[in-house]
Amino acid sequence: MSTARIQATADLDDGVTVGDGSSVWHLAQVRGGAELGKNVIVGRGAYIGSGVHVGDNCKIQNYALVYEPAHLEDGVFIGPAAVLTNDTFPRAINPDGTSKSAHDWEPVGVTLKHGCAIGARAVCVAPVTVGRWATVAAGSVVTRDVPDYALVAGVPAKRIKWVGRSGFPLEPAGDNRWIDPKTGDQFVQDGETLTLLDDTTTP
Repeated sequence: MSTARIQATADLDDGVTVGDGSSVWHLAQVRGGAELGKNVIVGRGAYIGSGVHVGDNCKIQNYALVYEPAHLEDGVFIGPAAVLTNDTFPRAINPDGTSKSAHDWEPVGVTLKHGCAIGARAVCVAPVTVGRWATVAAGSVVTRDVPDYALVAGVPAKRIKWVGRSGFPLEPAGDNRWIDPKTGDQFVQDGETLTLLDDTTTP
């Protein structure tokens, strides 16, 4: 028997999969074919598009908009009112003035890697990938891929720091090395790539 909790005011289409321990809160909408893993939280008024994959232990906060074909790996955080887009060249009508239909454009998705976080009211403009344990600051607009462990901010978003799995900024440790002040994790930097040393926990 499923242990998912779905509020009566939530709107779930046929064909939605919701894993054990997950919660879908008031006025959230989840479209057909979406897959929610175990222990997922979908906040009030959030939108999950058709066929979107949401991994285990993700948190999608109030009024976030996750448009198909987004793919969220395990442990992803999406802040309040953040948006994952899916149309690179949006138009309501075709050049001849007719209304666009589903056949007149091709959706492109945002990929969010294991453990990353998207701040409140941030926008990820598809197609982009946000790397493992990276953080997108609140209000930022992401227009290009974000490396693992990067903290990006601004419009357009640029890397301003590195962050660890704790979410806290890393501190320099000399010789292109960095350390997470909360966990003690150590990293080595090569250009714009950061590698966690002795990583045995992240797929």
